Amino acid sequence: MPKKLFIPGPTEVRKEVLEAMAHPVIGHRSKEFQNLHNEVSGKLQKLMHTKNPVFLSGSSALGVMEACARNTVREGKKVLSLVCGAFSEKWAKIFQSNGKESVSVEVEWGKAIKPEMVKKALEKDSFDAVCLTHNETSSGVTNPLEDIAHVLKDYPDTLFLVDAVSSLAGIPVEVDEWGIDVCLASTQKALATPPGLAIFSVSPKAIKRAAEVRNRGTYFDFLQFLKYWKKGQTISTGPISQIFALDKELDIIFKEGLKERFSRHKKMAEMVKNWAGKNFQDFAEPSFSSLTLTTVKNTKNLDIKKVNEELEKRDKVISGGYGKLKDVTFRISHMGEIYPEDIKELLKDLDEILKLK
Repeated sequence: MPKKLFIPGPTEVRKEVLEAMAHPVIGHRSKEFQNLHNEVSGKLQKLMHTKNPVFLSGSSALGVMEACARNTVREGKKVLSLVCGAFSEKWAKIFQSNGKESVSVEVEWGKAIKPEMVKKALEKDSFDAVCLTHNETSSGVTNPLEDIAHVLKDYPDTLFLVDAVSSLAGIPVEVDEWGIDVCLASTQKALATPPGLAIFSVSPKAIKRAAEVRNRGTYFDFLQFLKYWKKGQTISTGPISQIFALDKELDIIFKEGLKERFSRHKKMAEMVKNWAGKNFQDFAEPSFSSLTLTTVKNTKNLDIKKVNEELEKRDKVISGGYGKLKDVTFRISHMGEIYPEDIKELLKDLDEILKLK
């Protein structure tokens, strides 16, 4: 019996989405693939509220973050990395490993990045780009993306790069309205599709910047992505089966309705956070706690491995803490194709397991 996944990723995948991956493989330069590519890219534009091209990458989102490092910061220029947890730390590390100077604004894990912090940093120095993780999966914090975007509008020469890996399709993201130049995500989180595919939108401003950057590489060159996107193609043989799956999941998302989907995520978050508040403590700063997962402060020093051994008897699994929070938190995901009735059953099981302890 497969376990129901209440982990931050990969997340639950519907049967019909898995079945979509069994579609016969097609040529990546065929007319059939061109139609599939254009359909999926168009649906993603609708989801992300953008007219910018949305590219499909046969990589994880980490690869697209590296693409940002190769395409958006010119030689001798700096990037501002907004750090509030393990995944937002990756922005700075990736830029540095690609020979770019990164300056960080850091807050204590569990806290959110505030707009005034970004404004202060931008007033102090000049940056080619600002990197934000919208939803920090380690600490369970959702940063105030729209408010930070408002600050960036006063700095038109600075690109705004957003990791929406664990927020897109679970929390609203308005790419054009908020002026996001690169918005990236993986498919195995709230998009509820098997791993192996990343998606990202790129603004005309970011394309123009890429043309000014030397040594963009080959696999993640924004200009090459655009060239092939215009032809309805990926730059090389892509994960065609995953693209079929994503196409099916996007249909499911729009059939549910974005408003309804976001409302469902909010309801599930409230259920888990109420439970966490009664039994433990939400690790995230109040008012900034994520709607797609909850990082719970392990105030009772539970052995999460043993908790999962009990949960597995009930065909479920949750996640331990991540990074330096590994031993002091645990995480419950409530994103994608998980529903309130699933959360209700999980919390009932956890209550029974807690009594056993």
